[in-house]
Amino acid sequence: MQPYTGFATLYDLFMDNVPYDDWTDYVVHLLKQFQIEQGLVLELGCGTGSVTRRLAERNFDMIGIDSSEEMLSIAREKSMEDGQNILYLCQDMREFELYGTVAAVVSVCDSMNYIVTEEDLLQVFRLVNNYLDPGGIFIFDLDTQYAYEEILGDSTIAENREEGSFIWENTYYEEDKMNEINLTLFIPRDASSETSLYEKQEETHYRRAYSIDTIKSLVEEAEMDWVAVYDTLTEEEPTLESERVYIIVRERLKKERYNL
Repeated sequence: MQPYTGFATLYDLFMDNVPYDDWTDYVVHLLKQFQIEQGLVLELGCGTGSVTRRLAERNFDMIGIDSSEEMLSIAREKSMEDGQNILYLCQDMREFELYGTVAAVVSVCDSMNYIVTEEDLLQVFRLVNNYLDPGGIFIFDLDTQYAYEEILGDSTIAENREEGSFIWENTYYEEDKMNEINLTLFIPRDASSETSLYEKQEETHYRRAYSIDTIKSLVEEAEMDWVAVYDTLTEEEPTLESERVYIIVRERLKKERYNL
């Protein structure tokens, strides 16, 4: 099953503890350091648009790309309710297409970890470089190997609510640095009904941990400039126990062509 199909209907419910406001504030703070306070911004792996909509509220013209039509359907509905004009595109980030360039690209909530081969991640970086304005900025986060190995490991997470339930089973494969997630979902067949009939769905997701050195090498191969790597929501260097890092890189080729 394609990831985030059945889970899309429950995603926002079970992610209600995610600090989207803090993430958005942090991304905006980083963008302002490069004099990007408005203009066209692309979010890769936008999901249900929680960060996309918040960035739109900060006067950015937003495009959101995700490979799950189910997630995008929810994103579009919420944006319409908010009166926001956001373009959502159902595309694989390994082969996305735009009609022009953007001032910045952002990707949060470990979307880049879902790109599980170096070849595919390199392709994403090349596409980002191609669609950035001269000197444009790419900000993305990554879950670390420490997070997958020491925090999630082989743990099981479960939540049971009236609106639905899930069991989230983690398996970590140390040799491949791969986190396998087996999701078992119990979704009400009819939310308006008083009967307790649930539909069971199962999904499998894979995420890969990358070292900072590997990311730097891929950024260089994509002919982009490395700017910085920070521990989550700070401007400090990551530690061996950092669970999430933010990476900033810059478009190079058009920047050099225009002597910027």
